[in-house]
Amino acid sequence: MEDASPSRTALRVARLRALHQFSPQAALFRDPYALPILGEAAPNAGELSQEDEHGRRMRLFVASRARLAEDWLAAAVRRGVAQVVVLGAGLDTFALRNPYPDLAVFEVDHPATQAWKRQRIAEAGLAEPAGAAFVPVDFERQSLAGELAAAGLKTNEPSFFIWLGVVPYLTREAIFATLGYIASLPGSEVVFDYSEPAGNRGAAGRATLAFYAARVAAVGEPWISFFVPDELARSLADLGFDDIEDLDNSDIAARFARSPSTKSNSGGHILRARRSV
Repeated sequence: MEDASPSRTALRVARLRALHQFSPQAALFRDPYALPILGEAAPNAGELSQEDEHGRRMRLFVASRARLAEDWLAAAVRRGVAQVVVLGAGLDTFALRNPYPDLAVFEVDHPATQAWKRQRIAEAGLAEPAGAAFVPVDFERQSLAGELAAAGLKTNEPSFFIWLGVVPYLTREAIFATLGYIASLPGSEVVFDYSEPAGNRGAAGRATLAFYAARVAAVGEPWISFFVPDELARSLADLGFDDIEDLDNSDIAARFARSPSTKSNSGGHILRARRSV
């Protein structure tokens, strides 16, 4: 992503979330703001008929990871967590839909993408949520910890971090720096998605990886980091996370009782990690 341009992959994800609202599986993740926030860039119902299998799988993955993240957040709120940080928020609309009056929302994103989002909110005729703080962070020049503290995050209280659609685009150094920061906040929790490397996949999984890797590389935002599940779990434990739940595509399909055609180990994972002490 160029410094002055919003993320193109953020736009693609937003369109998938919006298109999902027209689908037979819409109940998996309902988002009344997914279409309005896109304005003229919003898809129409007819685009569902143009979906190929790759597109359908990605749409369901995007919807599933959002649903899981918000289900896990609900459990955290029940435990008393009162802060959520959405990292790489893109056009995510949780802050607009936040059902928890006492939950403070901090949205973190690259300054260009965040400015674009705030413009989209305004042009859609929506009010910026009163309980949300927009935290622009250029990770090449600014500290996530410092910017969140300046925005009012209480570092002596647990937080829930939602980090979707971001990890594959970052270096391992940047990924573990962020995870290390989260692990330094006792009681905090993070949900993120990641992909397994080609060597860990079957033929279908390698084909899926090649297809999507080519698409994101073509817009200048290539995937650069992949993880082997067992190795990642050990690294998270070394950081101090002691409660880890890792779901692959088959686990996700089973969780939401999707049709067998969606149950393939394509290499995509959604992981929840918490430092409980």
